Amino acid sequence: MTTRILTGITTTGTPHLGNYAGAIRPAIVASRSSDVDSFYFLADYHALIKCDDPLRIQRSRLEIAATWLACGLDTDKATFYRQSDIPEIPELTWLLTCVSAKGLLNRAHAYKASVDKNLENGEDPDAGVTMGLYSYPVLMAADILMFNAHKVPVGRDQIQHVEMARDIGQRFNHLFGAGREFFTLPEAVIEEEVATLPGLDGRKMSKSYDNTIPLFGSAKQLKDSIARIVTDSRAPGEPKDPDNSHLFTLYQAFATPAQLAEFRAELLGGLAWGEAKQRLFQLLDNELGEARERYRALIERPADLEDILLAGAAKARKIATPFLGELREAVGLRSFRSSVQSAETGKKKAVKSARFVSFREDDGSFRFRLLDADGEQLLLSKGFADGKAAGQVSKRLQADSELDLRVEGDAFGLWLDGEQVALSPSFADPAERDAAIQRLHTVLAPQE
Repeated sequence: MTTRILTGITTTGTPHLGNYAGAIRPAIVASRSSDVDSFYFLADYHALIKCDDPLRIQRSRLEIAATWLACGLDTDKATFYRQSDIPEIPELTWLLTCVSAKGLLNRAHAYKASVDKNLENGEDPDAGVTMGLYSYPVLMAADILMFNAHKVPVGRDQIQHVEMARDIGQRFNHLFGAGREFFTLPEAVIEEEVATLPGLDGRKMSKSYDNTIPLFGSAKQLKDSIARIVTDSRAPGEPKDPDNSHLFTLYQAFATPAQLAEFRAELLGGLAWGEAKQRLFQLLDNELGEARERYRALIERPADLEDILLAGAAKARKIATPFLGELREAVGLRSFRSSVQSAETGKKKAVKSARFVSFREDDGSFRFRLLDADGEQLLLSKGFADGKAAGQVSKRLQADSELDLRVEGDAFGLWLDGEQVALSPSFADPAERDAAIQRLHTVLAPQE
């Protein structure tokens, strides 16, 4: 089975050494696997949320595209495109917006962080919050669901967005699928083994700390940056501690096992920091030298880059265009030449519908939430050892006509085979609790 992997790169900056080791290099290596179908795109619509400088976005798109190609991305194997060249994506964003619960978007980390910051400063909760920021998760869901990606490599701060894409896709499938699963439910992939490089001062390499090493600057710029790496005061001849040296960590990310063992031995033997920095420069210059030349050639030929990206967009749209046509048909945006089915003879739509949203906790256990039609949580399951067990329980709940619900203080539990398998939220008012129990019976009642 071929696994489809999708990754977006926001076009608001210039890639540095940390971006290369942490994201670009491993993604390019993964794209060469015979059982992987890779989709890599420049997330330039997302960039508009963060940046209102047109020239910066324009330059960043050029530099990031050139970087991926210079580093060896094979566009014959991978699909490489600009988000803004796929008009089906904003249209899908609107279709998904129409099924996304506001309560779900209210819980997005980026939005909540902005609200919390405003409240701390005594400002209006939504001061400075644009609809772009608020709706960011829906656009990201459209990026992922448009191409039915199985896996989405992300940092931990983006896990929630992939889970929201699953929830939104599942909601669409439930409302309009009529037995068909239009959208594959994506899985967030945390690349634990991917390097997080330290910057010049030992903190994570980041533009916000101004401690980056340029990826494709000149050899002199690379050497000057390495010379600024902070080291301890041990003199030449004194043993150095490799395990507490971020210079050694940088070397480790690019060296072979033999090179690393030799470098460690030399540091323990008293290698001077100045000489150690020269060794790091030579290692990086050897790895990046040829790619640097390719990058410069690509930057000087923007028309060639344009052709490559447009070809990638055409490749992506061969999937997106017919798929969006199916989605339009599913929601009722149909040609008048199509036969119109009578609502009276069609399958009666339930007034209320339940959604089971599965997810995995940080401890490895599997759980599910039961949400009502408005996206409000009715139940949260216990943790299960594997996803199959959690799925079997949720299927039984949808099939069983009798529910064993037991009031427990200000909440209620759901029991199955003599064991509590899920618990409701707490309710301040017993009447609200009782109403939730009735609502649960309604949404899980078998439909005729």
